[in-house]
Amino acid sequence: SSPQSGHTLAVLNVGAPAAGMNAAVRSTVRIGLIHGHRMLAVHDGFEGLAHGKVRSPGERGCTGRGTAPKSGSHGPKYFEEIGANISNFGIHGLIIIGGFEAFTGSLELMEGRTKYEELCIPLCIIPATVSNNVPGSDFSIGADTALNTITTTCDRIKQSAAGTKRRVFIIETMGGFCGYLATMAGLAGGADAAYIYEDHFNIHDLQVNVEHLTEKMKTTVKRGLILRNERCNENYTTDFIYNLYSEEGKGIFDCRKNVLGHMQQGGTPTPFDRNFGTKMGAKAVAWITGKIKECSRHGRIFANTDDSACLLGMRKRSLVFQPITELKEQTDFEHRIPKEQWWLKLRPILKILAKYNIELDTSEKAHLEHITHKRISLESNI
Repeated sequence: SSPQSGHTLAVLNVGAPAAGMNAAVRSTVRIGLIHGHRMLAVHDGFEGLAHGKVRSPGERGCTGRGTAPKSGSHGPKYFEEIGANISNFGIHGLIIIGGFEAFTGSLELMEGRTKYEELCIPLCIIPATVSNNVPGSDFSIGADTALNTITTTCDRIKQSAAGTKRRVFIIETMGGFCGYLATMAGLAGGADAAYIYEDHFNIHDLQVNVEHLTEKMKTTVKRGLILRNERCNENYTTDFIYNLYSEEGKGIFDCRKNVLGHMQQGGTPTPFDRNFGTKMGAKAVAWITGKIKECSRHGRIFANTDDSACLLGMRKRSLVFQPITELKEQTDFEHRIPKEQWWLKLRPILKILAKYNIELDTSEKAHLEHITHKRISLESNI
């Protein structure tokens, strides 16, 4: 076995499951052991860390999935418990695998650093959520698998209408307020519309969509597919849209609705998610190993700078470490989404493919997008 580093890393999963999380955990643990660290698995997320549910990964299966601390639910006492356990188990670095709660929970831990010295250890977040709503990353582990599940399901649902003429399906996808899944599945599955929160729609838009479908039914294609993100609009619910289409389509087409639900969180991970998780785990360990060395003073670790708590994200096909405090201003915390999302500019194509006559921006600026500054990481050799 490799020489021992004398350092201990803890891995914890936070929030809902996402396909590919296990690949990230496995890679983190294996690479950590190669670096000579002692590895610990925390069960039940931040709560488990507070309650001391910490053991060696071999002892019992995979890390549990707890949810992040809800702000104010535990208060300072909570920091105290987490601090005490970091100290008791001798943890020198935290690798947190999870979605938006992993991000907000880590920000809370950062706030606790001023009062609790034990929280001054390097931490790295690996984004893993089907919603793909984590700031600082174009993709999150699990989103690809969920997208595959939705697309396959949409294909099957459309096939079910092969013998039926003139039928419209309304399908609700997950993702919280983030319309990534609905948009990308709509693009892949040839949807006639994809309703999402980020692209505001009103009753006029709904009317245009219904009339467009009515026209479509006069052609050779006699099937329609409508996708709706679960939280795109609190009043225009899936039932509302279903009722609207059913009423307006009387005598022209009939409607079926389908809420895909939690099947989107499960399933076997796609090769992309497995490999993405594996790469992220390896990069995170390499980074945190360097940070621990950097923050060591006389055998003690003290990390209280912003760059000692980072989120590892994919930006334009590069994996970059970004201080989580810097990602704060890029985040809409109320709706739990990044303020700017790359996939929104694919939406006009979705409308064109559904045969809407709209303008498409093909100007120079659409093609020549340069990375303004890329943070060069020391671990880029991986």
